[in-house]
Amino acid sequence: MSLEEVQDVRTPDATPDATADATADATPDATPDATADATPDSDPPATSKSRSGGWAAVRPLLLRMHFYAGLLIAPLLFLAAATGLLYAASWQAEKIVYADELTVARVGDGALPLSAQVEAAKGAAPEGEVVSVWPGPDAEATTRVIMERSGLAEGETLTVFVDPYTAEVRGQLTTVGDALPLRAWLSTFHSNLQLGEFGRNYSEMAASWMWVVALGGLALWIGRRRKRKAQLVLPDRGATGRRRTLSWHGVVGLWSVAGLVVLSATGLTWSKYAGENIGQLQDGLGGATPAVSAKLNPGTDAGGADEHAGHTMPEGTQMPPPAPTADVGLDRAVAAARDAGVTEAIRVTLPAQGKGYVIKEQDKQVPVHFDAVAVDPADARIMDELRFADYPVLAKMTRFGIDLHMGQTFGLVNQIVLAALAVGLMFLVFWGYRMWWLRRPTKDRKLSVGRAQPRGAWRKLPVTVLLPLAAVTALVGWFIPLLGISLVVFLAVDLLFGFVARRRAAAAAA
Repeated sequence: MSLEEVQDVRTPDATPDATADATADATPDATPDATADATPDSDPPATSKSRSGGWAAVRPLLLRMHFYAGLLIAPLLFLAAATGLLYAASWQAEKIVYADELTVARVGDGALPLSAQVEAAKGAAPEGEVVSVWPGPDAEATTRVIMERSGLAEGETLTVFVDPYTAEVRGQLTTVGDALPLRAWLSTFHSNLQLGEFGRNYSEMAASWMWVVALGGLALWIGRRRKRKAQLVLPDRGATGRRRTLSWHGVVGLWSVAGLVVLSATGLTWSKYAGENIGQLQDGLGGATPAVSAKLNPGTDAGGADEHAGHTMPEGTQMPPPAPTADVGLDRAVAAARDAGVTEAIRVTLPAQGKGYVIKEQDKQVPVHFDAVAVDPADARIMDELRFADYPVLAKMTRFGIDLHMGQTFGLVNQIVLAALAVGLMFLVFWGYRMWWLRRPTKDRKLSVGRAQPRGAWRKLPVTVLLPLAAVTALVGWFIPLLGISLVVFLAVDLLFGFVARRRAAAAAA
């Protein structure tokens, strides 16, 4: 969407239909609120009746908001798009960079037992403690044995890659979740610029404003008058100068707006401040993501015998969770899960204190597979199961939204779309700044730039529009704190500039 949809100004490449405004822009820029730019460049003169309509009253406010939001937030949006483009490409890049670790040398006739593969991994990294095992999702993939080890940062694990056919260790990498080092670094770079907790404010600010700028620009673009309807969805190839830039900016924004809004909404779910509010709202609406329960029965060992029979516990003492005294083994637990229908891209979490095996599907491509079961280590009994079909609707939407944002739901196609959105957003920012520059008042004043819509647009709104708009803005600003805080700062600075402009105008008149 454009940084500002305002009247064309006479520039070296101005179009002929801008000549009517040359005189207005030739005057000295005495105040930042000059009204020469108030009329859209392609609109015919509006009658007094049309100016009194709802859109005519709302449009100047949208123009001013879109101008300042785009001008001040656009650098963050450009940065988020550039780092997001790198992240979208990281899925394919890590397949090339880590090909030795991710793929087997030769597909064999049959895979070895998982327990044998785990033993091979332990031999290669004896200092690690195995916490989970991820069998390869296809015949050419290695098995990942995930370990905890001292010296790693929070959230990091050691992953040993094992050939399932020969138990050969193909390599070891420090990973974060399922992300290998390259993608893990780019993910952090996209979310916080490698600046830690403080850096998260940049991405939250960008996500907080992106949907506002996108939807505001969409309304401005659709609300423009144009000679041909095709110019709404296709660039005007006959336009020149700022009109040509505006045409490309508006059309690309129109085609990108849905994706940008989805990226903004899903990005906020990871944010620090708005993300917490979103989580609370989702939980309050009964949309929390459920989890399978792997807790063993308190007071019994893994085999079901009461280990405290005949003994009394002191009053007020909580019975500790039992440690499993028997384990059917990894292979039998996986076989039980497969018999229960958990078969696609499984990930096995080994028993911990007081818990059994947790075996989940992690196939995030459509159709998704997220079924999970908990297996008793004593007898391979299914203790609990969870089917993705039973997830609440909000939990399903959250799952789909997050995976779309990360480029997983549709695989390579998803990643190409994300890359296209990132490139499109970077061009939108570039075109917006270019229009701002092309609107400078005269050729002689080379350091001048385009002016914003005049102040006071909100005072022209009908009360029936102003009050609901103010209420909604306050509610959204509270729910998305960085949006609300930055909006208040913008208003304060704008009021200060207005005060200074009035003082200068009064001094000049005196």
